[in-house]
Amino acid sequence: MSSSDDRPIAFLDLAAQQERIGPVLRQRLDAVLAHCRFVMGPEVTELEGRLAEWAGARECVGVSSGTDALQIVMMAEGIGRGDAVFLPAFTYTATAEVPLVLGATPVFVDVDPQTFQIDPEHLRSRIQAVRAAGKLRPRAIVGVDLFGQPAPWPELRRIAEQENLFLMADCAQSFGAELAGKPLGCEATATTLSFFPSKPLGGYGDGGAILTDDPERAAIYRSLRTHGEGTTRYEVLRTGMNGRLDTLQAAVLLAKLDFFKQELARRDAIAAQYDAGLGGHVQVPARVADSRSAWAIYAILVGSAEEREHLQARLKDKGVPSAIYYPLPLHKQPAYRDHHDGAVLPVSDDLAQRILALPIHPELTDQDVARVIAAVKG
Repeated sequence: MSSSDDRPIAFLDLAAQQERIGPVLRQRLDAVLAHCRFVMGPEVTELEGRLAEWAGARECVGVSSGTDALQIVMMAEGIGRGDAVFLPAFTYTATAEVPLVLGATPVFVDVDPQTFQIDPEHLRSRIQAVRAAGKLRPRAIVGVDLFGQPAPWPELRRIAEQENLFLMADCAQSFGAELAGKPLGCEATATTLSFFPSKPLGGYGDGGAILTDDPERAAIYRSLRTHGEGTTRYEVLRTGMNGRLDTLQAAVLLAKLDFFKQELARRDAIAAQYDAGLGGHVQVPARVADSRSAWAIYAILVGSAEEREHLQARLKDKGVPSAIYYPLPLHKQPAYRDHHDGAVLPVSDDLAQRILALPIHPELTDQDVARVIAAVKG
C-alpha cells in the first residue's frame, strides 16, 4: 500500500469533494427525485436567483452549457454572416467555435505576456485592420476571464463604446473572481458562465448561465434556450434551441454554492503557497491589478517546450499531475486556420510552448502542495 507521501495526487478530486459535502448534496438531489420536475424545476429558479445575487446582476438565465450560453447571447444580438467577433487567441475553443457556427468570423487577438488576458492595444489595431479591409463588419468583442482572473474590463468597455461594438464576457473559468472589490458578472452587457465539472463551481455534467442587467435581453435568452417559445409552450416567436439547464445539475450547484466561499479561499491559499515555493525557479502567475482570482488554473511558465516536456515527465514519476492549457493557440488549430487572416500573434504562440498547469483544488492538503513544489523544483 502506498503511503501518503507517494500516493498519486489528483489534478481534480471530485470524489473527495463529494465525500466532504455529501449530506447537503444528497439532500438536494433527493428533493429533485421526490418532486420529479427534472426540466426547469424549482431548483433552476433558485440557482438563478443565487447566482445573480452573488454577481450583483439583475438577471440570471440558466442554460445547458457555457458554450450554449455564448451561442444564445450571440443569437440574441443577431450576430451572423459577415460579422467579425474579436476574441483572444489564447483560450478554449468554445469562444471561437460559436461565431463560426452562427456564420460569423472570429478575429483572433493576441494576449498580455504576463496576465495572459486579451491585449487591449492589439485589439484596437485588429479592429482598425478589419475596418480598413472592408470585408467584415466589426460587431462584437468577447472578453475572456482566463484561468480565474479578470480580463482588462475598463479598457474593453472604452474600446467597445468608442467602436460601437457589443461587449460580452466569457467568464467560464472565473465565476467567484473579483475586480475592484466586486464579483465578476456585470463587466459587460452579458456574461456567460460554465459549470463544467472542472470549473471552480462545477456540476456533475454540463451546465451554464447568462448574467445581465438588461431584462429585455434576459427575456430573449429565456426564449432562445427553450426553442424560441413565447408566453406558452407552443407559441414560437423566434428560432431557438434546446438549451435548458437540468434540474439535477441545478441541485448539485446549489449544494456546492453553500461551500463556495470556503473553497475559493482554499484555492487562494494554495496559490500563495505555490508562489512562495516556486518563485525564482519558474515564472509564477502574474496577478491582474486590483483583482482576486478564482484560481481555476494555476499556470507556470518554463523556458521552452523541451524544458516543459522534461518537467512533466519528472512530475509524473513523482505522482504529480500536470496539464497544458493550451498546446495550440486558436489561430493555429486546424478548424480555425482557414478563418484566420494571417496576423502574427507572437505572445499566444510563445505561451503555448512554455505554459504548464499544476493541480489547484480545495481538496489538496498542505502536504500535497509541498510535494508539488518539491517535484517542480526537482
